[in-house]
Order: sequence, then structure tokens, then C-alpha cells
Amino acid sequence: MITTLKIKTPWTRKYSYQETIEAAQKVNWRIEDIIGGDKRLDFTKPFMPESLARMNGIGFLNVYEKRILNQIRGNTYLNIFGLVEEFILPFVMDHARPQLDKDDYRTRALLLFASEEAKHIHLFKRFREEFEAGFGTPCAVIGPPSEIARAILSHQPLAVALLILHIEWMTQRHYLESVKEDQDLDPQFKSLLRHHWMEEAQHAKLDTLMVEALAEGLNKEEIEKSVEEYIEMGGFLDGGLKQQVEFDIDCFERATGRKFSQSEREKLAETQHQANRWTYIGSGMTHQNFLSTLGSLSAEARERVRQIAPVFF
Repeated sequence: MITTLKIKTPWTRKYSYQETIEAAQKVNWRIEDIIGGDKRLDFTKPFMPESLARMNGIGFLNVYEKRILNQIRGNTYLNIFGLVEEFILPFVMDHARPQLDKDDYRTRALLLFASEEAKHIHLFKRFREEFEAGFGTPCAVIGPPSEIARAILSHQPLAVALLILHIEWMTQRHYLESVKEDQDLDPQFKSLLRHHWMEEAQHAKLDTLMVEALAEGLNKEEIEKSVEEYIEMGGFLDGGLKQQVEFDIDCFERATGRKFSQSEREKLAETQHQANRWTYIGSGMTHQNFLSTLGSLSAEARERVRQIAPVFF
């Protein structure tokens, strides 16, 4: 029997549109302050923290080779975030448009959200150009972004909002738990991650409000369907991450001139795919704030995600 009871708002809102505007205005920065001129990547240093790159367990790579592969993973990070911003931006704009005249703070906050996401697309593009110029070996990436965005945006709005919320909290976790205290990273790449984190801190709050708004009026089955679609999108992205690892290994071999044996390549692909899984899926799926919002929608859905998450550790 189909349950038709609509979900009433079960939460006390932790965030407000006005507060996010005020916080965003305090941390606003320009791309020109972060990249360009004498602000350049240092290719003598790693770009990614070990907790995300997971190089130390690869015994058949020397120190130089681990740094090269780490930098390739940094380029992947730039491209993955450039890719996800491509579907976040139109989604936020579509969410803002229907209610432009109802709440001035909401309108301003969401338009600022969209503006900052457009800035992030430009920021990651500038860093990708800097990487390509300095690294010297072209690296293939999954895409094109427009096709991936089309596939993601074909899902239920609540499902997409959950994926975006996952990404926003994931970004917070990357910086606070892995990047902030790592003194070995290239300062320029670290600056990118710090400034991205600063604005995404407000985006996570705004996307929480979007998830709550989209869930209002939905029945239990509709919410569960959205959660299932969120999980499906995780699987879709996981397939892309597996392909990206193959691209990264090919780039590494061209950059270093080293050819892996079949067993070495299989080991490297397995290790790096799991590292990518944690970086882009597990670290967001298990963030306590993401799980808290998910639990406010459905305790069953939160438990289902909790049970799936270990695959991405």
C-alpha cells in the first residue's frame, strides 16, 4: 500500500540565508589574489595530502615517482571539482528562480552561491592551465563536463541536492582534516584548497536549506526514491573515478618513462581507485553533518547510506 502522507518539516533550521550572506561577505576573495604573476605552483612539492593520495603503501614507487603521481592526482582534483561545479551552478540557479520575489535574503544568498560557484569554475580552470604549463605532460580526464552534468541533472531535484550537499561537506573535510596542518604541500595548491573551503563553508549551509526545502511536501516513498537516486549517482561517479585512475597511470608512464608490469599496474590501479573513492565519495557520504541532514529526512535512508559507505573507505 502506497503511503501518501506528506512529510512535515521535522527540523529546527540550524542556518539562515541572512547569516550566510554576512559570513560570505567577510571571506570574499578574488581569483587574482590566488593565482597568476609570481603565485605559481611549485612542482618540487606534493599537491595532495597523503590521507587522500595514499602513496606511502605503494612500495614499488620511489620518492620522486610518488611526487609525480601525487601531482597528477592534484590535477585530477582540479578537474573533478571543475566538473562538479558545472552541474552545481545550473542547479542552484534553477532552485533560486521560482521564488525570486518571496524572500530577499534567500534570493541574495542563492545568487551569491551561484556567483561563487561560477568563480570556482574559473579558479579551477586557471589552476589547470597552470598545471598543464608547468607539468609538461598532458593528462586525459573524464568528461566532457557537459555530458556528466546532463546525466546528474536528469535525476530528482532532492537527489541532486543531496549529492551537492555531500560534495560541500566533503570539501570541508578535505581541508580541515587533511590539508590545513600539512606543511609539506605546495603552498600555492594549499592556498587554492583553503580559499575554496572558505566559501564552500557557506555553500554547505545553503545546500542544507535547499535539501530541507525540496523535501517539504514529499512523502516517504518520494524521499526514499531520491535517496536511492543519490546512491545511484555515487555509483555513476565511481565508474568515472575508476576510468580516471587508468588515465592517471597512463599520464604517469608518459611523464616518467616508466612502464609498469601487469601486476604493478593492477596494484596501482586498485590502490588509487580506492584512494579516489575515499576522496570523492566516502569522505562526503560519512560526514556527520551530511548524515544528520539525511537522518532528518529518513532514519532508514541514513542507515542504508551508513551500510554502503565502507565500500568507499
